Amino acid sequence: MKSKAAGLPLGYRLAVTSRCLAALVGGYLLAAMASVCMGLLLPMPKAEAVITGMMLSFLFYLVAILWSFACRTAAQAWLGILLPSAVLALINGLAYWMNTP
Repeated sequence: MKSKAAGLPLGYRLAVTSRCLAALVGGYLLAAMASVCMGLLLPMPKAEAVITGMMLSFLFYLVAILWSFACRTAAQAWLGILLPSAVLALINGLAYWMNTP
């Protein structure tokens, strides 16, 4: 008996694989950058800011996963995850550089 998966085009399979990687890897990157950003910038004691950032990072990860499968194309999914990650990384770098003695 022939499986239905064998009939799917290679382009479709690669698009789904790319979206899965965007959700897993890109979502982790976005969550990590958001967590660090909140830990550096929230106006509360550092320990509380870090805990708050870590808890909210799960929401960022969830939104990244939902975003990667809600987009029309895999490229749009990657762009929608990597662009905010790059902005957050820039903010993290500037915040760290400005607070360094």
